[in-house]
Amino acid sequence: MTKQTSPILIKAPTIVNEGRVYISDVLIVNGVIERIAPGIAHPTAIEINAEGLHLLPGLIDDQVHFREPGLTHKADIWHESRAAVAGGTTSFMEMPNTVPNTLTQQLLQDKYDMAARQSLANYSFYMGAANDNLDEVLRTDPRKVCGIKVFMGSSTGNMLVDDEHTLEGLFANSPMLIATHCEDEATIRQNLARYKALHGDDLTIDMHPLIRSAEACYISSSRAVTLARKHGTRLHVLHISTAQETDLFDKDIPLPAKRITAEACVHHLWFSDADYAEKGNFIKWNPAVKTAQDRAGILQAVLDGRIDVIATDHAPHTLAEKSQPYSQAPSGGPLVQYALQALLDMYHAGKLTLEQLVQKTAHNTATCFRIDRRGFIREGYWADLVLVNLHEPHTVNKENILSKCGWSPFEGHTFQSTITHTLVSGNLVYDRGALQENSNGQRLLFNR
Repeated sequence: MTKQTSPILIKAPTIVNEGRVYISDVLIVNGVIERIAPGIAHPTAIEINAEGLHLLPGLIDDQVHFREPGLTHKADIWHESRAAVAGGTTSFMEMPNTVPNTLTQQLLQDKYDMAARQSLANYSFYMGAANDNLDEVLRTDPRKVCGIKVFMGSSTGNMLVDDEHTLEGLFANSPMLIATHCEDEATIRQNLARYKALHGDDLTIDMHPLIRSAEACYISSSRAVTLARKHGTRLHVLHISTAQETDLFDKDIPLPAKRITAEACVHHLWFSDADYAEKGNFIKWNPAVKTAQDRAGILQAVLDGRIDVIATDHAPHTLAEKSQPYSQAPSGGPLVQYALQALLDMYHAGKLTLEQLVQKTAHNTATCFRIDRRGFIREGYWADLVLVNLHEPHTVNKENILSKCGWSPFEGHTFQSTITHTLVSGNLVYDRGALQENSNGQRLLFNR
């Protein structure tokens, strides 16, 4: 159900948009930003008094795993989209390693149908590539689907693409953006065998970034970039986790002209391998969280333009699954609800500006994927907006975690800022802790 509410008038927020910070009113009619100006009056609009609050474009998360279908004991579209909007994320792009893997056009459509019924946030889903479905991949509609996902490293089910002929075919013929998970499988297997020879089954979490090493990431990322340059492919490399990889990307090309772009994730900007001692498997991700030097290098690349987008790789598992010994515990964790607050803490720490935060989480994502009329606070664009109080602390605890898994790597942390309101396609879906579930998000469209 997509229901447009009455007009909404946001009064006197401090708007952060397109490199500017200024105070103005925003009028929303039929889900679209109709006017941005001081002193707007409207006889029937619902007013939100936003004095003292900052208004940002809603985050567009280009990499989430909402686990539906087939893995809904961990997560599902309904729970995770609620967590998303509570955290100021208004649109998501979801990955194909569900069960079954999203490797046919029918399975892809099935996921869109689920989201139309259940998602509070706007949505898109990647088409999955495997070694044996190239013809099916090439049927994907660039206007209606965010991209093609290629796992150039370990994945779920039949989704490791390591066949040279298939990779050449994908990179040469894809009608749209290819997003890659880059870790070299042969290197990881060699590392794992070496550590097992030394330690038997007594592997521990501190070995994770050594097994899934910086070398494995660089080998795979550089291979993807080489293929993309050879074929002129529109390539987007996901979750960069090493400083070395950042040198593969260009900072001197304007974003709309880039053919090769990159993403950093919140956890690689927040944690380092020093945190394994306290957090254990709760910060076990693929690619692994690595050194403090890698973290600093990734942030520098975000700031100087080599990395274009910040996202989450939100990938929940149950508490019981994550509580297993290192070798049995799956990689991934919930992040979508607290991504914006974590980045706002980085703003308070002087690591990035509000303008840079908005650019990397909304403007650039919309530009990279060529999303139709989203990602900016502009007249004529859909009203995907989030209001934040920069100086209202918020502590993460089990009572306020909305992801189905019920835990967070930020549990116990007090963020300095709070999300107060979230609007999705002009509908007020989150209002000071209360979810308004009388409307659903919309399918993202792309100007391709």
